[in-house]
Amino acid sequence: MSERQRTTIAGIDEAGRGALAGPVVAAACILPERKNLHPLIRDSKQLTPQDRLEAYAWICSCCQYGIGSSLASFIDSDGILAATEKAMQDAVAALATSVTPTYLLVDGRDKFWFDYPHSSIIRGDESEPCISAASILAKVTRDRMMEAYAAEFPAYGFDAHKGYGTAEHFLALRHHGECPLHRRSFLKSIAVKT
Repeated sequence: MSERQRTTIAGIDEAGRGALAGPVVAAACILPERKNLHPLIRDSKQLTPQDRLEAYAWICSCCQYGIGSSLASFIDSDGILAATEKAMQDAVAALATSVTPTYLLVDGRDKFWFDYPHSSIIRGDESEPCISAASILAKVTRDRMMEAYAAEFPAYGFDAHKGYGTAEHFLALRHHGECPLHRRSFLKSIAVKT
């Protein structure tokens, strides 16, 4: 095994886990070797939307990555934890079509199963640049998906709140009921009256 193979570390993070509608999206990212990191590679929640887009463009051009997702229907049938794990597994599988990671750093405290050695790191998106890059990929990818869904379901304002539980979103739910993007298990647990 070469030195390069021994040090191929991928960071993994997700976006949309707490939303009321839309998929949960995960990304797995390997940062480039011997290259200065872009200064905006940090937790996606600490970046403005414009900064996220700039960092996303750099990641897409300079890094190796994979994206995975789980739809609302899967979240409702199997639960958010299983859906998050599936999205992460799909992201790693997509990454592995171009490069095989030797170790995974996964954001959060959950103990997911992978075919690779891995560690879960609480607030890893703040401390590990490869996880930060994955968080940016997942966030921008999901935001773009929700913006596209907004054209299909214009009554809900998905382009503004991305499926999260804002006052605007609750108002739309009261007026229009659920759409196929909504996680019925989530709405039931917070007793949204539609």
